Amino acid sequence: MAEDRKEYADGDPIHTEAMERFDLCEDVDSENRINQIDDIKFVKLLEQWPENVRQQREQEGRPCLTVDQLGSVVRQVVNDSRLNKPQIKVKPVDSKADPKTAEILAGLIRNIEYSSNSDVAYDTAIDYAVTSGRGYFRINAEYATDDTFDQDLVIEPIADPLSVYPDPFSTDATSADWNFCFVVDSISEDDYEKKYRGKDVVSWDALSTLGNSWFGDERAVIAEYWKREEIESWAVLLSTNETVKVEKKPADGEVYEEGLPALDPVTGQPVIGPDGPVWMQEPVTVVATRPIRSFKVTQYILSGKEILETVEWPGTLIPIIPVYGQDFVVEGRRHFSSLIRPAKDAQRMKNYWRSTTTELVALAPKAPWVGPEKAFNGADADKWATANSENHAFLSYPDNVSARPERQAFSGVPAGALQEALNASDDIKSITGIYDASLGARSNETSGVAINARQREGDVSTFHYIDNLARGIKHAGRILIDLIPHYYSSERVIRVLDPEGEAQSVQIGSPEQAQQAQAAEQQQEAEINRIYALGVGKYDVAVDTGPSFTTQREEFNAFVTELIRALPQYADIFGPFALKSFDAPGVDKLIKEVERRQQLAEQNAGQPTPEQQEKQAEMQLKAQEGQLKAQEAQENAALEREKLQVEMYRAETERLTAVQNAMQPRDAPRTYA
Repeated sequence: MAEDRKEYADGDPIHTEAMERFDLCEDVDSENRINQIDDIKFVKLLEQWPENVRQQREQEGRPCLTVDQLGSVVRQVVNDSRLNKPQIKVKPVDSKADPKTAEILAGLIRNIEYSSNSDVAYDTAIDYAVTSGRGYFRINAEYATDDTFDQDLVIEPIADPLSVYPDPFSTDATSADWNFCFVVDSISEDDYEKKYRGKDVVSWDALSTLGNSWFGDERAVIAEYWKREEIESWAVLLSTNETVKVEKKPADGEVYEEGLPALDPVTGQPVIGPDGPVWMQEPVTVVATRPIRSFKVTQYILSGKEILETVEWPGTLIPIIPVYGQDFVVEGRRHFSSLIRPAKDAQRMKNYWRSTTTELVALAPKAPWVGPEKAFNGADADKWATANSENHAFLSYPDNVSARPERQAFSGVPAGALQEALNASDDIKSITGIYDASLGARSNETSGVAINARQREGDVSTFHYIDNLARGIKHAGRILIDLIPHYYSSERVIRVLDPEGEAQSVQIGSPEQAQQAQAAEQQQEAEINRIYALGVGKYDVAVDTGPSFTTQREEFNAFVTELIRALPQYADIFGPFALKSFDAPGVDKLIKEVERRQQLAEQNAGQPTPEQQEKQAEMQLKAQEGQLKAQEAQENAALEREKLQVEMYRAETERLTAVQNAMQPRDAPRTYA
């Protein structure tokens, strides 16, 4: 196949490199792709019978039934992921990062997800991961409106996982280590000629594992070739204690008399002014240097003959995100398995035994009537001939027949075949780890705790699929953080969403504009509209695999409703919160009316009635009387303390006088107090 394609190549080294790498992808990944195709056809198209067996049974007129049980297993895992959609959170990393800017970045990512219907992309990816072992979604950029050059990032689904040919040397759980990747697509020849005028219509010879018959003769296959290559750059620590990024390594201690070119903090490239590069004004010295591992990503659109289009991608990661099923390495080759692949034989056995049961029951001979031959030759001979296929009100036989006809008993349902079908059904449950309780069926558990425990066992056995989706979404968050400074750097107003889904508008701009706005705010000592520079600082992402916004609202509404039932005296407090968690027409008006009534109640509470005023005056009078009595009591207590001190002084004087008299001679004059 490689030789057939190369005869069309025009000698471009990029095109030749792409063809060689594509052949490598097909060779290394062929087993995974064949298994993927078989899994998808097995579950989605219900092609669950071996083709030779199906043809033979159809020729013999035997039933070939498909009683699909694996489809419900797939839906259980996929729908469980819909209830617990991972949410991207942004966290500041270095000293230049701002917690408030991190919140704006997280809100912007939520808005990107909402605006581009990312749920479709995520659900499609995990559906194929569960069904076939791998699913994908992608990040793209499109113009915000028809009358602007501003671009917005979008998250898009990849409807066909077989259209993606990933880097076969990847070992990461995401596409973080991909150095190349292909995404093939087909377009009509008319669209091809309109978009690529003057280019020969030569299809990219793709999808060899599928064959090209589906595309037909009037469609052309093109390939996106994503290439990531490492570029040399250096981090330079200057004498001004600043760190800049340059492409050429300077010598340690080197002095730049005219300074260094000013670098854009987002792209790391020299700032170009109207008169050329903008230079720093003061001389600086290089203190230290170190190499930086940086990457450049390029997208090429290829036909089977030439490069149709080249796009310099601003990010450093290939924006194709995989969601894997079970991932393992055997003899140096990476394999991907689906949830249903080990259970396919059990499903085939179930189909066989259910078909056998149906065949034995449906094709078994009807229970015949048995009796003397002349008993069926009477007046109702025609009725006896159709007794097993029609219902007759009565059947008669000649009077001269001594023994009347009798129907033979039915042989019964084939118990062995039914038991084998049940065994196959149990095998499917044990292989997938999803039992009846997880699918909502009744079982022998009676308490809610026991039922939840059984359901949790099924969730735990398949949680690695949901966890792999969370890894993919987390990697998508990192790609978005890498791309946002390039697409959201010009001055404009963007919409962001808070965790509850409420929208607000924020102003973004360059770092210089953000600094000017901050300085103006400090000068005026008043809060003004802040401008956010989304490219300043380093940020990282995390994911929360909790319930989605909708599920959280439903759970909160149920919780508040139960609170109102348990504590009706606080209904005026809980009621507005319960209303805000509803998503129905007219709820906003009802909330405004409740808030208006609450405000009126608060205002009325601040204006007392005449009765309340009279009661307050009476209470104030009583308080004053109490204060007077307390003051009088304090004065009386002070007077009593003074009297007591006088008495104590007098008693002490008398005691000292008596002691003095006792110590004098008898004939000495006495002292009297």
